[in-house]
Amino acid sequence: MSRILIHQAQCIATCNDQHDELKDASLLIANGIIEKIFLKDEDLSAVKASVDRTIDGRNHVVIPGMINTHHHMVQSLTRAVPSVQNAELFSWLQGLYPIWAGLTPDMVHVSTQIAMAELLFSGCTTTSDHLYIYPNGVRLDNSITAAQIIGMRFVATRGGMSVGQSQGGLPPDRVVESEDFILKDTQRLIETWHNTKHGAMTQVAVAPCSPFTVSQDLMRESAKLARHYQTRLHTHLAENDHDLAYTQEKFNCTPTQYVQDLGWLGSDVWHAHCVRLNDEGISLFAATHTSIAHCPCSNMRLASGILPLRKILNANVAVGLGVDGSASNDAAHMLNEARQAMLLARVSKGMQSFGCDTGPSEMTPRQALHLATRGGAQVLGRARDVGQITVGYCADIAMFRTDTLAMAGGAVHDPVGALMLCASSNADYTIVNGKVVVDQGHLSTVDLQPLIEKHNNYAKQLALGAF
Repeated sequence: MSRILIHQAQCIATCNDQHDELKDASLLIANGIIEKIFLKDEDLSAVKASVDRTIDGRNHVVIPGMINTHHHMVQSLTRAVPSVQNAELFSWLQGLYPIWAGLTPDMVHVSTQIAMAELLFSGCTTTSDHLYIYPNGVRLDNSITAAQIIGMRFVATRGGMSVGQSQGGLPPDRVVESEDFILKDTQRLIETWHNTKHGAMTQVAVAPCSPFTVSQDLMRESAKLARHYQTRLHTHLAENDHDLAYTQEKFNCTPTQYVQDLGWLGSDVWHAHCVRLNDEGISLFAATHTSIAHCPCSNMRLASGILPLRKILNANVAVGLGVDGSASNDAAHMLNEARQAMLLARVSKGMQSFGCDTGPSEMTPRQALHLATRGGAQVLGRARDVGQITVGYCADIAMFRTDTLAMAGGAVHDPVGALMLCASSNADYTIVNGKVVVDQGHLSTVDLQPLIEKHNNYAKQLALGAF
């Protein structure tokens, strides 16, 4: 791998334990690892002579690559579908299931790369994805190979749906799978792709879709499988009021009681959304070190509600950010997701306290950046190799220009704060595992325009095939 020097950055926000923000500092990357951080005025002449490339860091704020903890990448094919633009979760799903039933392996491959390109442009370097529908020969391998080509660090979660409408579930019977097959295929994927080494580019997690799409037996057996292989577990939980009502009607309990009974609490588990988590649920999550993927844009788009973020963080529950599906956001911009998390936490406080003046302190710009970096690393079990700019950590870096129109008048005062308070820009450089994947605003690993054209053609085919 090449040696890269990021030279004299305007500011490096390390997101390390000391929260260091280094002005006019430089960063040496070697063999995919952060090798050394140089402070202002250190002599770098010998270093410059030894590297393969020097990136001018002036007029840039440098942050750790952000980490996306929840997504459904195939949904980029069904963004802004008119019939579900004003739907809540359950009707939104029921409107889209017939369209997703037409997915093919190449559609999954292409849509994964489109979604990952969008994330990479936003400064995101590590992502999870929750693929839970497998029609027409689709396999999770289609997503994994797409990630390897585009160059993104990937936690691929093997979702699944096994309870169709005839059994009281939400999805049509034609898009569910047998539980034996789901478990066997999950085992195959773990044995084929899951990497536990420091700096792993590909990992696999076990992820039955939700309480309203799988059986309790599948949840229990999935937890056993994950713990046998020491992989992580992921599902949707307590997303909106209908979700709560379903769990109460079918299982006579709250969502947290449901997952507690099935073995789905623990330091190896992260749940998406948790908007309707009650005080008992928050306490159980804290006591068991269970994590949450907070998806503010999607929760607002589907009118699911507002996560009590400050209460959850004060209880010492680990929280990361997720852009969620591209048809419920309908974007995948991690910097904007962090900004929205900050703003939503503030307005939530203001609503609850009838306009009291403590609202802005609910979430600061740097706390939002922490959620997008360190928080995500903890949620995905990667706290020891990604999420901060520290010697020995993976060289996953995002660099944003500070001399742009969006940052004018902001970066001169506080370049780190301006990232969250000003309009969300794309990264000038995104580096993953020491490789420059976004280079001066251009994707270096795939030819983007033909990919977009192919993706748009697939989106049309998919929609037409559903009717």
